[in-house]
Amino acid sequence: MENATPTMEMPQMPSPVKEHEWLQKFVGEWESEFEMSCDPGQPPMTTKGTEVTRMIGGFFIIADGRSEMMGAPFDSVLTLGYDPRKQKYVGTWVDSISGYLWLYEGEVDATGKILTLDTEGPGPNNPDGLTKFKEVTEFLSDDHRVFTSSYQGADGSWTKCITVHSRRK
Repeated sequence: MENATPTMEMPQMPSPVKEHEWLQKFVGEWESEFEMSCDPGQPPMTTKGTEVTRMIGGFFIIADGRSEMMGAPFDSVLTLGYDPRKQKYVGTWVDSISGYLWLYEGEVDATGKILTLDTEGPGPNNPDGLTKFKEVTEFLSDDHRVFTSSYQGADGSWTKCITVHSRRK
């Protein structure tokens, strides 16, 4: 008697859509200049860093960042993809100075140059609670993008606390 192995057909796997293809803009090696000023009235801190971003499966990017903050190494990992069910860009952020997992959700504007992500996390005025953040990446060209992070105060106003200029190597 022959051992018959049943054949199973693999289900059709989804293909990346145009929103996934948009993420290709991030892929590559980048040099960054950071300016952080989360405490109004204090001079901004500045530093430089690098980022290497790759695509996995055509659906997500993974960006590995390295820099220095207050004299100590600062490493970060950003994941970013597009969820067709939610019709939103989704992602996460982790870094070496916080135990908090940031969760992102947002969209690209009609120009195709500006990605706005909403999230919540520990804020400069509310370290024990959650503060709303708006994080915007604008592509000024294929080789230059600007990231800004702003947090919402108790009065509903937004304060920009981080600006990062990244240029392709």
